[in-house]
Amino acid sequence: MKHIFKVAGLAFAVAGMSLAVPANAQLTVWEDYTPQETVIELTYVKVEPGQLDYYLEGLRSTWVRANEAAKSVGQITDYGIYVVPFGSSEVNLVLRVNYPNMASLDPDKAEYDRFMEALGEANMDSSNQTVRELYNNIRELKGTYILRELEMKLD
Repeated sequence: MKHIFKVAGLAFAVAGMSLAVPANAQLTVWEDYTPQETVIELTYVKVEPGQLDYYLEGLRSTWVRANEAAKSVGQITDYGIYVVPFGSSEVNLVLRVNYPNMASLDPDKAEYDRFMEALGEANMDSSNQTVRELYNNIRELKGTYILRELEMKLD
């Protein structure tokens, strides 16, 4: 008897799912949607309670400075810092970096040298020290994700 109920339940579930998906729901890349060239990197951060202002102060002198250098030499197009005011307490800050394309993420010594020239060796050393002495004690990186937007076309 239990077996019959399981089979019937499965049949209803499959039937329900088939009704939820239109019969001709086969989208085609470049016809129905276009992958965008820009690539966005999002890093999710959990900052310890009461430490957000200290972390932001550190970001201003390290992460923001590095992104400004990368932006000045055309390696990124934009960046941003977002606080998460509501939701689970798993993440309370998101860092965003926009790259012109996926190739911008490939290793390239010439691009690295341009970045280091724009940032300066002293700033890099200071940033590394800040990460070791401050960041590792007040925050935890929860994940980094690379996104590419899909622009949908309407009929």
